[in-house]
Amino acid sequence: MFTRTCSALAALLVATAGLAACSSRPPQRSTASLTRAYLGIATPANRVLEKSFDALEDEDDDLDASAALLRTIAMTERAFDRDLFALKLPARFGGTARALVHANEARADLTELAMSATTVASLDTYEVGMDAMNPPVEVQVRALRSALGLPPPDTD
Repeated sequence: MFTRTCSALAALLVATAGLAACSSRPPQRSTASLTRAYLGIATPANRVLEKSFDALEDEDDDLDASAALLRTIAMTERAFDRDLFALKLPARFGGTARALVHANEARADLTELAMSATTVASLDTYEVGMDAMNPPVEVQVRALRSALGLPPPDTD
């Protein structure tokens, strides 16, 4: 009797451990769910960036206003990167997401350096460099959007 009880208890423990192991794995999210999650972070970030970059063009002769806008841009880019990693994308998207974050972080680094510009001429130099860093970001955004079944981003 004792042996049967121990065997039954052991079987129950093994089954429970198996269920616990299964439940500790993150559930697989559908591509549609990932797409909605991505758009949930990308859309508001893009709005802030578009508004800030437009304002920067208007204010690039005012170093204090430019520095504030550049701070907003860098913070928005970094927040997007953190949020993108928090999505815990499946491996099939992971390489593209990492490449996007890498390119975006490099651009954010330069954006933060541009905040220290002490002349309009030096700010203009930083802006040229920031513009040159856009294509690598855009390539990765297009690749990730394509993988998620989204059209290319609006570039107006």
